[in-house]
Amino acid sequence: MENFTPVSASIGGALIGLSAVMLMAFKGRIAGISGIFSGAAFAEPGDKAWRIFFVIGLIAAPLVYSAVTGAMPAFEMEAGWPLIIAGGLLVGFGTRLGSGCTSGHGVCGLARLSPRSLVSVLSFMGAGMVTVALIRHFIGG
Repeated sequence: MENFTPVSASIGGALIGLSAVMLMAFKGRIAGISGIFSGAAFAEPGDKAWRIFFVIGLIAAPLVYSAVTGAMPAFEMEAGWPLIIAGGLLVGFGTRLGSGCTSGHGVCGLARLSPRSLVSVLSFMGAGMVTVALIRHFIGG
């Protein structure tokens, strides 16, 4: 593992957990990004503002990081636009099919001991492992 960063990963994980707990405590909502994002566009007016601010926070985070450190976080995407778009559409389809995304099921659902979330997490982790194995060993990525 060449990019093992336990301190920053632990801090990031703690912040994600803290934000999920705060959202549940103050709004009674699960911090599932796909549900929050779709609700920002399609929710009832009284339930929309916090969702919009949450999405703005996701977008603003690297900008705040840049303002504090003077550099943008390192980011490298080797795939071309057609593959990125196809991947995004598949992820969107999967989150609708699975009634949630990795953050909703993985972070919040497992913490609530949800059987549905356990099945979802095992499914997308298994699919991810199979995909990586196929690409690395058979397709040659």
